[in-house]
Amino acid sequence: MSIELSLDQQRFSAEPGENLLDALNRQGAAIPFSCRAGQCYACLVQCVQGRPDCPPPPGLAEGWYPACQCRVREPLQLRRGELVGQSLGVQVQALDWLPGELLRLRLQTERPLRYHAGQHLLLWADEHLARPYSLASLAGEDDFLELHIAGHRPGAFADRLRQWQVGDRLRISQLRSGALHYDRQWQQQPLYLLASGSGLAPLWAVLREALRAGHSGPVVLYHLARDRHSHYLAEPLAELAQRAGNLEVHLPCTAELPSVLAQLRLVPRQAQVLVCGAAESLEPLCRTLFMAGLPRQQLLVETFTRREHR
Repeated sequence: MSIELSLDQQRFSAEPGENLLDALNRQGAAIPFSCRAGQCYACLVQCVQGRPDCPPPPGLAEGWYPACQCRVREPLQLRRGELVGQSLGVQVQALDWLPGELLRLRLQTERPLRYHAGQHLLLWADEHLARPYSLASLAGEDDFLELHIAGHRPGAFADRLRQWQVGDRLRISQLRSGALHYDRQWQQQPLYLLASGSGLAPLWAVLREALRAGHSGPVVLYHLARDRHSHYLAEPLAELAQRAGNLEVHLPCTAELPSVLAQLRLVPRQAQVLVCGAAESLEPLCRTLFMAGLPRQQLLVETFTRREHR
């Protein structure tokens, strides 16, 4: 027997135990979503009456839930998240397609925005379609916000971004901090930055922040890509390595993963390691580091899930 749902006074239903996000969108509610892991909060809804089957979400006011993490067990009265009121208008300053079908998007904000390396935000294509992206720009050095967007996967968001032009107006919201950042207390430690695919974006910002802060220990960056053509920041990284005597850059392909794992077994135990990319790419890297004796508190990881954009 189906369970009644109410969203902004519209009537829907769900099967017992059905995922709340799936139930609503199956019936045309158009709830935005992205990570489906309860981390980006693009699919937030407020539960006014009833309670979904969902672990208490961290950092949210009472009654707010990521719909992707909820199961329907009883009738629910819901409201949408008021993301429009918390958004900031931006204008497309530049769009460049880089090697590996990656879009480098540069945005000019309506007003100054305070942020730091490693943060991420939601980019809205329209009122109901958003995706989270990490910032590749560096505050105080870049006069724009820079995002790196993989454009090779099909879907509604990819279709929209291929239509954007310089001068178009978009919105951003939900500027958040994750695991990745640079701490000046690490200045004398070996710093390892491991990225796969577009996971290089936040680490590009962290790398430049570390060098700007005068990091004196060795800095080692690995960018794992599916082929040689997909190392989309190869030239800027090479130029940076020439200027910074303590920076070492490695650009392996997926087929060379065994060699990368062998090199990671030699990472010093005092190293600080930051990792970002697709979960399936990073799991063997993290496992190798733990087996080599790296303390867990010295490994900061952010993953994203590969899926078809709908």
